[in-house]
Amino acid sequence: MARKRDDEGREPTITERARRSQIIDVTRGIVADHGYSGASLAGIARAAGVTKAAVLYYFPSKAAIVEAAYADTLHALVSAVAAALDSADPKERPAAYIRAMVGHLREHPGSVRMITEAMRSGDADHAREERWGPLAAVIEEAAAAQGVGTAHARDLAVIVGGGIDGIVIEQLEDPDYDSAAAAERLVAMLESMIAH
Repeated sequence: MARKRDDEGREPTITERARRSQIIDVTRGIVADHGYSGASLAGIARAAGVTKAAVLYYFPSKAAIVEAAYADTLHALVSAVAAALDSADPKERPAAYIRAMVGHLREHPGSVRMITEAMRSGDADHAREERWGPLAAVIEEAAAAQGVGTAHARDLAVIVGGGIDGIVIEQLEDPDYDSAAAAERLVAMLESMIAH
């Protein structure tokens, strides 16, 4: 992967990349804990152990930092799900999708809050199809691999997406909730729906 050049055309140093990553991580934590409105340049700088001017060296505004944190959060989630899908047989990809989504978000609760806050503040600008489309394609692929057709892949993807959201939110609100077991029940439900 090519490294992003700075405004002057040079590649950032290892230290600069590490500092930028640190600011993104700190921002994700602040937004997760205090919401978008609770994140300020001064607060981000304080939490990162740098000056406000240092934060502005890497990002031109609070909105740019939050956008970078949101993009980084989505990239990590998409990468985890893609890795799970790549290692699964086509028939097993819907199950791999569910397990990877629930598992990643269980292990990274700040990511859930970051995504939720970005959606609430309007920074999560994407078409609805971007949410259900990839899962619908996985469902169609699994149905074809099983020799059954599904004319309702979109419906199933929307339903399963809502189920994943519900499981993840319940885990956030009740740390004792067994989201892995709930994910397995969702897998079983989806598999029975694909088969019919």
